[in-house]
Amino acid sequence: MLIYGKQSFLYALTHHKEAIEEVLLSKDIDKGLFSKLKALNVPILRLDNKKAQSLAHGNNHQGYFMKIKNLEPLSFKELKTLNSLVVLCGIEDVGNIGAICRNVLALGVEGLLLDRPLSFSAMEGVFRASSGALMDVKFAYSSNILDSINELKALDFTLIGADMKGRESLKSTEKVTKWALFMGSEAEGLKNAIKVKLDRILSIKMANNFNSLNVSVANGILIDRINSFTIKKEGNE
Repeated sequence: MLIYGKQSFLYALTHHKEAIEEVLLSKDIDKGLFSKLKALNVPILRLDNKKAQSLAHGNNHQGYFMKIKNLEPLSFKELKTLNSLVVLCGIEDVGNIGAICRNVLALGVEGLLLDRPLSFSAMEGVFRASSGALMDVKFAYSSNILDSINELKALDFTLIGADMKGRESLKSTEKVTKWALFMGSEAEGLKNAIKVKLDRILSIKMANNFNSLNVSVANGILIDRINSFTIKKEGNE
């Protein structure tokens, strides 16, 4: 898998040296960083600008490229043993998925479930948008999101949906131990077939007659609110 961009490059170098297979550079770098790359004992290649632009599909690569081992999803069977999940339903934009990966990692959500597999090129885009966070996110694909909802419900997950028309909010008296937050596409939101299966439908109160937030921003706000009402299991403090 090819990654590019300085932040993704440095994240892999800092946190996952074992995953790096090859380094490609189209610019000069400082001696300290080059020494760290040499210590990896992997090929270090020089790219001309034309080749670099081609590999980055015209995107801003900042001169940093790296080939890493392919990221493998968990099975849904493995993912549903976790205690907190974000579930993406109909979200296709790699920038939004990548930003949600950052939310998941930074806010302590244990896993991410997507309702469709990512193509190879989409995986690269999500990686870049996540600034490398995808390497540390446990993720899986659902073959049938409605069946997955039924399985999570049977495991006593509190199923929470995000919707602009939601009228509910979490109360200070409520405590949840296992939860899954469902996010729909910005254009259509969650489909009714999904919403009717969920336990709660939450929204974010808006001010100044503004009625829309980017889905990744809304996701971060809702995760933080849910975390405030989550009972941590012993050892997870």
